[in-house]
Amino acid sequence: MLLLALPLRAQQHRLGTASFPNSGAAAAQPDFNRGLLLLHSFEYEQAAQAFQAAEQIDPAFAMAYWGEAMTYTHPVWNEQDTSAARAVLRKFAATAKARAARTPTARERDWLGTVEVWYGEGSKPHRDTLYQRAVERLASRYPTDDEAKAFNALALLGLNQGIREPRAYARAGLIALDLFRRHPDHPGAAHYVIHAYDDPAHARIALPAARAYSKIAPGAAHAQHMTTHIFLALGMWPEVVAQNIIAAGPDTAHWQAGHYTDWLGYAYLQQQDTVRAGALVRSLHDHLTSSSSANRRAAFSTMIGEYVINSERWDDPALDWPLDETGFYWLARAGRRYTQGIAAVHRRDLAAAARWQSELGTLVDSIPADLGAGLDRAQAGVMQLQLDALTARSRGDTAGAILTLTRAAKVEDSLPVEFGPPTIMKPSHELLGQLLLEAGQYGAAVESFNLSLKQAPGRRLSQRGLDQASRRMQRSP
Repeated sequence: MLLLALPLRAQQHRLGTASFPNSGAAAAQPDFNRGLLLLHSFEYEQAAQAFQAAEQIDPAFAMAYWGEAMTYTHPVWNEQDTSAARAVLRKFAATAKARAARTPTARERDWLGTVEVWYGEGSKPHRDTLYQRAVERLASRYPTDDEAKAFNALALLGLNQGIREPRAYARAGLIALDLFRRHPDHPGAAHYVIHAYDDPAHARIALPAARAYSKIAPGAAHAQHMTTHIFLALGMWPEVVAQNIIAAGPDTAHWQAGHYTDWLGYAYLQQQDTVRAGALVRSLHDHLTSSSSANRRAAFSTMIGEYVINSERWDDPALDWPLDETGFYWLARAGRRYTQGIAAVHRRDLAAAARWQSELGTLVDSIPADLGAGLDRAQAGVMQLQLDALTARSRGDTAGAILTLTRAAKVEDSLPVEFGPPTIMKPSHELLGQLLLEAGQYGAAVESFNLSLKQAPGRRLSQRGLDQASRRMQRSP
């Protein structure tokens, strides 16, 4: 009822509600509360600014420094700026002992102690584990403190180190579901439910949270996008389109390539709307400049790949646009060679296909096999196997191509579940299904397309292949 009574402008800037009692000055509470709500919606830069404003009003506000320090770790994304966070803590006092002495209440000292652990000594994985245990102890010590429970759910999600840890995600999901049931306007509760269940096998559990989150925090762009983690996992393409348009912002003439536009373009393609998908790619290309960041250029490169592969426009002019790969992460570099190679095979330009195949193979061999890049190497390796299979088929070796793709599918099946548009832009089961369909192995093709749709519900090319294989299987003797 309160929300309906608010002016429209106020509703548009809402961030939800949360309660975090503290000893800070009354005048600093609005900025602190805003920072807390933004923190729960991963709007880290704005959250840091809000906590800094609270510090300026009350320089002795311990929890404001805690909050600002929290903004320098992005747990689900496996990102941390330890130096910046330590600098924030030193603003409050020079040492952990001095900071504890300056913190007025035992509860607040316990809260501050959790980030002292997080930004202490040791490797990030070790500190992430110690931090999660510290927050869990905090939640046990103060059983009525639901913020401790919320940040424990997030800490559990942060144990992933870039790779989903199923048991930790399950624990986080149960905590967040309980919070969401009791606090339906809490942004963190809805947000962490979505993160815990944003895979096709579990996404329906989080559908109520996804439908609620955009209304809880209309003032946070990430909240508008985050709902689509569930919508995409369920193949709900109109909702994916609508929410990412909101997340990308009202100034459509100046959209930039990035996470939100990537998901938007993919959803257009699943709706078979190649006109809007193509227009989006061309518009983003027009706004790409020499000063565009490596992340924007890499996101745009991925969008070109998704557009070409999902529209099957193998001679689209976007393939010829020059792109500066300086600063690209491994998968963006691999995806560009993969896209170019697949397109060349389909154009029957076997010399170009061989060139891209060789470049991709060299790149895969150069990716480190360590913990940080091992998943990238495995995913790029699947791309390499797919391109090997397609070139084998182009030489007439369909049986060899099917064997290679079967191997690629097994490798892809063994990789951790990732949310969002497929990292390997052409799922191996989908490509295998297409080759089996061409080979007249209709039953096997149906099985392969069904496996693809299990991993990517509502994916248009897999559904098209399944329909074709099913019809042919019914007609065959």
